[in-house]
Amino acid sequence: MANTAQAKKRARQAEVRRSRNVGQRSSLRTAVKKVVNALASKDKSQAEAAYKIAVPALDKMARKGIINKSKAARHKSRLNAHIKAL
Repeated sequence: MANTAQAKKRARQAEVRRSRNVGQRSSLRTAVKKVVNALASKDKSQAEAAYKIAVPALDKMARKGIINKSKAARHKSRLNAHIKAL
């Protein structure tokens, strides 16, 4: 356990940041899942609308370092390819 005041503060900050990151990552997964569900129902217009919401979310999470920028690019590329294939 943290002994110094500095270590205790760092532990508090880490917990706040971790919980914030968990929430943001969850909202990102929800946005991606909406695109996947629209693709599964073969509704192209709904998939495109969900994709337009998911792309900025992916970019924002990559910019903040919550996910890797390559992972964001991979998700966008694959989702877009699936939409075009409909």
